[in-house]
Amino acid sequence: MKIVILDAYTTNPGDLSWEIFNEFGEVTAYDYTPEDLIIERCRDAEIVIDNKVVFTKETLDKLPKLRYIGMLSTGFNVIDTAAAKENGVTVCNVPTYSTSAVAQLTFALILEIYNQVGIHNEAVHSGEWSNCRDFCFQKTPLIELANKTIGLIGYGKIGSEVAKIADAFSMNILCYVPSKKPQPNFRSFRFVSLEELASNSDIVSLHCPLTPETTGIINEDFISMMKKNAIIINTSRGPAIDEKALADALDSGRIAGAGVDVLSTEPPKADNPLLSCKNCFITPHIAWAGYETRKRLVGVVYDNLKAYLSGKPVNIVNK
Repeated sequence: MKIVILDAYTTNPGDLSWEIFNEFGEVTAYDYTPEDLIIERCRDAEIVIDNKVVFTKETLDKLPKLRYIGMLSTGFNVIDTAAAKENGVTVCNVPTYSTSAVAQLTFALILEIYNQVGIHNEAVHSGEWSNCRDFCFQKTPLIELANKTIGLIGYGKIGSEVAKIADAFSMNILCYVPSKKPQPNFRSFRFVSLEELASNSDIVSLHCPLTPETTGIINEDFISMMKKNAIIINTSRGPAIDEKALADALDSGRIAGAGVDVLSTEPPKADNPLLSCKNCFITPHIAWAGYETRKRLVGVVYDNLKAYLSGKPVNIVNK
């Protein structure tokens, strides 16, 4: 059996191994696969492991031997899943490998904005503390999390993990979900409307899937309801934010800051307005990229493939 890994580098830049897949067949791993080489590299493959390489109906129709696509991700929008099903190709994803890691980065962004560790570290290393008459100094206002209100848009596994951390910080938690969910047992937690969340949150944090309803859910109207000292955090999907509206709000001082790990186009185009606006902290889609997280991811991809080959597939996204 021929197994092809099409875009191996981001998941495994050299600190992991693909050898566990050798038990299933002959494995070939490519760091990157451009569009014009997809057919050539997959022509004889029955199994493809993929992350961001796009499989259209036209591409799938040219791969009659292909039977299985294992996603190195939770998202699977790069695959025409309906066409895959028509062609007898099973597509499986990895739904919950990065919950703790994404929640961790959510608070890394919040704490960077509230405590400005980077700015103060740079100031100390440039000599400002050595030359200071006082035993301490601050370059920016420093803000406590206790008793602040965090508004969560979405309450799946990641949203609920963020709520646990927020509760540990003695924060008040508001949450917007489109359909009713059981009330969690936290010190201060309420399900509210989107409007109430916008107007009452000190921090708005997105943890929703990308759907037609959530695309641009953070827009000019939403921001107009927010507190002037509030911040926005996005570790979900880039298109959930109208980036120009957010950039305009940050530049005008309409809100205090933002921290995002995802953008509408990745890598970003040079003219993305968030790259040049004020008080916007951007990380390059790294919430999932810790060693332990990627190792867990590869393990689930292995388990998915093993289950499929044993005739008991799991995590199928095109049943």
